[in-house]
Amino acid sequence: MTADDYRALVADGFQRRARAAGFQQWRTEAAMTGGCTHPIRLSGQWAIQDTATGTALASRSGHVTVPCGNRRESVCVACSDRYAADAFHLLKAGLTGETKGIPASVADKPRMFLTLTAPSFGPVHNRRAPHGKAIPCRCGEYHHPDDPRIGQPLDPEGYDYTGHVLWQAHAGDLWHRFTTYLKRYLAQAAGLPQRLFAEHARLSFAKVAEFQRRGVIHFHAVLRLDGPEGAGDPTPRWVTSDVLTDAIRLAHANTVLTSPEVDGQTWELAFGEQIDIRPIRPADAGQVEDDQGVITDDRLASYVAKYATKGTGKSEAVDRRIRTQADIDRLRVTEHHRRIIQTAWDLVTPVPCPDCHPEGFHAPEGCGCEHAQYCATCNNGGEVSRTVLWHRLHPEQGDKPDPLDALKPRHWAHMLAFRGHFLTKSCYYSVPFRQIRDDRRRYRHDEVLAELGVTDDSITVINDWSLVSVGHRTPEERELAAAIAERQREERKRRFDSERRD
Repeated sequence: MTADDYRALVADGFQRRARAAGFQQWRTEAAMTGGCTHPIRLSGQWAIQDTATGTALASRSGHVTVPCGNRRESVCVACSDRYAADAFHLLKAGLTGETKGIPASVADKPRMFLTLTAPSFGPVHNRRAPHGKAIPCRCGEYHHPDDPRIGQPLDPEGYDYTGHVLWQAHAGDLWHRFTTYLKRYLAQAAGLPQRLFAEHARLSFAKVAEFQRRGVIHFHAVLRLDGPEGAGDPTPRWVTSDVLTDAIRLAHANTVLTSPEVDGQTWELAFGEQIDIRPIRPADAGQVEDDQGVITDDRLASYVAKYATKGTGKSEAVDRRIRTQADIDRLRVTEHHRRIIQTAWDLVTPVPCPDCHPEGFHAPEGCGCEHAQYCATCNNGGEVSRTVLWHRLHPEQGDKPDPLDALKPRHWAHMLAFRGHFLTKSCYYSVPFRQIRDDRRRYRHDEVLAELGVTDDSITVINDWSLVSVGHRTPEERELAAAIAERQREERKRRFDSERRD
């Protein structure tokens, strides 16, 4: 089939779908979901009844289509746009205040934009331009920004894949320990015992994890020092930008974890030596940073929201969990990222059953398993999880799982062993995603009640829906939905630009 034949076939499929019965209704529903490319189809009924009389004031029954809500752009552009918008408002509320119940005084508090990187696990191809001028990679070549070799190891056999996976699996724990140390050094700067820090100040933060081309994450974070009651409480006078910067550097230098043992070896896990600490000032400029390297609020919120929706990107990992070795074999990823995933998968490979194979392996000449009619330990499978063997070797640990099993590297192999959320925040930094979504639902609810001329006190809402299907029925519907999402995105951009000029 030639390229022209293929284009003609695709065009014919679109034309058949556009002429099919019910297309206008489908198009309306697709537009109402924002052009979701992976929608959820429900069947049931919805009604608003007058509580006193039982009269239905408004109702709908049959099938409805709702957005999937997936934050990954590679899965659904429309829903990732909505997630990015929510992330922007969440971040900006904690930066500038005057919205979502956060006071404007937060803009005057000590705030830092922090980037924590991962250590090196082996040299990789990269494109360096330290002063705006590109310099050769270690391989001796100049790499184009889109060169697929960027991020790939120069020596794959010498690359520490096990250390890479273990660091990824502990990245969230490293962040937690970093914030603990940061509070400790802030307390020391104030001459306070660490246990009293919470009575004088509160560390608020929002962070996002970004995958680098080499398949390892680093953290971008906004740090803010509040009074003990949170955003509305004045920051203690002893907290300055210099004090916060010094405490960050000390916490970064001392944050270390020891990995579980793998084949008799452990790894000392820490953040990379590169660290970027920049102060944040109120938003009155059009750049992410000004000539002095100072971060501005509005662009920073957009910058962080972008990474919150990128996920692992298209080249680093996959969008769904890996369940079998065959899934790994079929992945369309680089060989480097395949090896990261394979290493995560192999870390918790089942071990020989200690009852069937007491020597730790199956011996063809006889090892005991041939005499057992049934083994309750492995159900005659011959293999068990590492935790079973861990309990045999360490009975004093009780019900605790094997340290490697506890990391669940197979469960998170599709994320290159990273186990955390991409966007997290402390409780008092800003409002949660839940509140933003509830506000949106409440707005629509109030809008309907205003049209009906009733209030919440006089009505009963009935919602009864069940799942029918997920996703569009044909590739043509998916492509048409994506086109609707793109058109709505362009309309929002034009409207926003017009509002900004006014």
